[in-house]
Amino acid sequence: MATVTKSSEGLNYSTVDLGSMEMLNQYKIVLAPSVEIPGKVFIGSYLKTTGSEISFQSFAPNTETGFLHTHKSHEELYIFIAGNGEFQVDGNVFPVSEGSVVRVAPDGKRSVRNTGTVPLIMICIQYKANSFTKTDETDGEILEEKVNW
Repeated sequence: MATVTKSSEGLNYSTVDLGSMEMLNQYKIVLAPSVEIPGKVFIGSYLKTTGSEISFQSFAPNTETGFLHTHKSHEELYIFIAGNGEFQVDGNVFPVSEGSVVRVAPDGKRSVRNTGTVPLIMICIQYKANSFTKTDETDGEILEEKVNW
C-alpha cells in the first residue's frame, strides 16, 4: 500500500507527494468493515488544511463508487484529470472526462463510475457549503516585494 510523503513544511505552508497518478491504485481508504474504497487517498490532514478536505481517487476500468452518498453541510467539487466515466446526482446521469468539473451541494445523492478502458482519475475538494462570501472574492493581496528564485 502506498503512503503519502510530506516533502516540505514551514510556518505558512506544507507540501506532500503522492507519487505518480498511475500509483493511486495502491492507496485504499477503509470507512467501515464492509466499506473499502480502493485507489483513494485523503490529504487534508497531511497538509494541515483548515477549510477543506482534498482527496485523489483512481477508478479502474469498469469500477464504480458502489454507493450513493450525501453530506450534512459539505459541498464537493470533483475535478476529473484523466479517463472517461459517468457521474450521477439525484438520479441524473451525465458523462465526465478529463477536464470535467462537477459541483454537488450537500443534499445531492452522488456516485461515479468508470465507463472507459483506462483509469478514471479525479480530485475531490470538500468544503463547507455557503461559506464563501462577497468579501472573500477580494481576499487576495498582490505584494510589492520582488520574487527571488
